[in-house]
Amino acid sequence: PYRIMRNADLSIDEEDAADLLKEIQKQLKRRQWGEVIRLEVEDGIDKRLLKILKKAMNVGEASIYRINGPLDLTFLMKVNGLDGYDHLKYPKYQPQLSKDINLEEDLFTQIRRKDILLFHPFQSFDTVVDFVRQAAKDPDVLAIKQTLYRVSGNSPIIASLAEAAENGKQVTVLVELKARFDEENNIIWAKKLEKAGCHVIYGLVGLKTHSKITLVVRQEEDGIRRYVHLGTGNYNDSTAKMYTDMGLLTCAKPIGEDATAVFNMLSGYSEPLAWNKLSLAPLWLRDRFVELIHQEEMNAREGRPAHIIAKMNSLCDKGIIMALYKASAAGVKIELIIRGICCLKTGIPGISENITVKSIVGNFLEHSRIFYFYNNGWENVFMGSADWMPRNLDRRVEIMFPVEDENCKKEVMHILDIQLQDNVKAHYLQPDDTYQKPDKRGKTLVSSQDYFCQEAMEAAAEDKKKDEELSRVFEPMYHNED
Repeated sequence: PYRIMRNADLSIDEEDAADLLKEIQKQLKRRQWGEVIRLEVEDGIDKRLLKILKKAMNVGEASIYRINGPLDLTFLMKVNGLDGYDHLKYPKYQPQLSKDINLEEDLFTQIRRKDILLFHPFQSFDTVVDFVRQAAKDPDVLAIKQTLYRVSGNSPIIASLAEAAENGKQVTVLVELKARFDEENNIIWAKKLEKAGCHVIYGLVGLKTHSKITLVVRQEEDGIRRYVHLGTGNYNDSTAKMYTDMGLLTCAKPIGEDATAVFNMLSGYSEPLAWNKLSLAPLWLRDRFVELIHQEEMNAREGRPAHIIAKMNSLCDKGIIMALYKASAAGVKIELIIRGICCLKTGIPGISENITVKSIVGNFLEHSRIFYFYNNGWENVFMGSADWMPRNLDRRVEIMFPVEDENCKKEVMHILDIQLQDNVKAHYLQPDDTYQKPDKRGKTLVSSQDYFCQEAMEAAAEDKKKDEELSRVFEPMYHNED
């Protein structure tokens, strides 16, 4: 057996492309004939066969990887899906309904009452699907606007957007056609939405739109009200069962105004003079992050407590790393939870002694982006779609949003606290760039993902118990005169 990996980048001249959708379709056909960048072969492959492969694919020795074992480990997911051997598998987890959601009550009424924080997959993504579904059916909803980067193969959100357009609502959807390996899928959805009567935008020239935002405009008794969902992960109901992500449902007026400005900007209508609460890449987000880090540095230099906690997928932006080094050198305590790539070095004397980096790799893929700044006791908590990478800060449309409701803020800080305590699925980055497991001797074992599963199940059970108690209605019997 052998396996070929080809260059998957599409060379599209967006400036000169008359129709981006047709141009991407054309390029997709060429992808299967892209340059071979890696050839994986079974260790001990027949030399004659290898010689034929090298010549046919024009690959040098440096691009050949001899592997002693299976070449494609994805088959293990299928093995795991087979029945039996449950004692060798993680117990299956069923996402729970958020304790803040009441299925018997209109969702818009609940959002008006307070902001709702969602934590997937521990809490069900169905709430987000229902948000769009209810908006599509609600006669008082005037418009729905949404960005889509990656969606599932049979997306209920797409179905609801199409239904909303058919119901006469104004529906604007930005479908990012350049989402790598999802181009074909997104082309299909874009065509379906257009056919249903939606206004479809194919992303922005030169940028990928990676932000996760939904805006619902509703006519109510006291005027127009905007409901917004902001998230750290894609509107994909399938991956939402496997990726840990955060979401916020709000009808706060400043965020509603910003959400309108986002879609005006994405549709080429106008660029806002200022933002109320949201920070967007590629124009404003980098400066906002540097400003927040610098503020902690200044507080530390003035002898005040200073603390940064940041959770993301990857950290490799030079400017952000330099800002973190300066803050650490000034005495800021910096705790980073980074699942994947980390180009920052810990333990450099006088530079990064105050920085710790831990990676949590568990049953679910850690995917949320959360940022905490102590801010001299006026704690700031943000979430968003961007990692600290040049591509996110300079070449993509990303959104960072604040968590201002006190209860929601406490919940996010609790999530960070439990993750910082994780000593089962966590590894710490060492000064020599290796990762080591923490010493667990004499310590209580904390697996953050297991903890959140248990917490969500207990909260759901408590809610069920309360509902059962409330449903005990005693009906008095009356004497019937007849």
